[in-house]
Amino acid sequence: MAKSIILTKWSPNLAYAVGLLTTDGSLSKDRRHVDFTSKDIEQIQNLKTALNIRSKIGQKKSGSGKISYRVQIGNVVFYNFLISIGLYPNKTKTLGVIKIPNEFFFDFLRGHFDGDGTFYAYKDNRWKNSHMHYMCFCSASKDHIKWIRVKINELLSIKGSLVKAKNNSAYQLKYAKKESSTLISHIYYNNQVICLKRKLNNVTQICAGGEMVYTYA
Repeated sequence: MAKSIILTKWSPNLAYAVGLLTTDGSLSKDRRHVDFTSKDIEQIQNLKTALNIRSKIGQKKSGSGKISYRVQIGNVVFYNFLISIGLYPNKTKTLGVIKIPNEFFFDFLRGHFDGDGTFYAYKDNRWKNSHMHYMCFCSASKDHIKWIRVKINELLSIKGSLVKAKNNSAYQLKYAKKESSTLISHIYYNNQVICLKRKLNNVTQICAGGEMVYTYA
């Protein structure tokens, strides 16, 4: 595995990477290794770009034969940095506050959205101009998703709604049309930010008033 020097001074790219690792990353109990797995190769490449690392991309096959991609980072300094801001092993249901500077919170949120978020729209034909779209953030930890809600409200004065998904243990933080538009303008604040392109394309298509897209990626 290639050794990597990762800068832990806050930047948009580092905050984005932390967002990805908060959703789809895991910290080993050896206090050295960080693992990141995704079904989307672009997601893996985005993490590598954000952290400026050369780690080799591997593959994992599920019991059903589906392929996921994986990168492992062996870096004690970076591991300890993640611990210091609120991440830890086996974090899924107990995660809480992540210590992100306000200046970089929306870069973090973009990474969180790319990892576990969704953007979808629907139209109720009973009502004229009933095109609605929602931006959603998901987490198995209620404390974590509540912290995100409080932080967004603190920075943008929008509240969203917090619900528990019907068929699993995850919590969903949803922002409807006007509030989601406010979030979009802060998450995608220029066309140079690192992001998962298929999600950005979905957001762009829906907000442009194109064909309704039912995407739960």
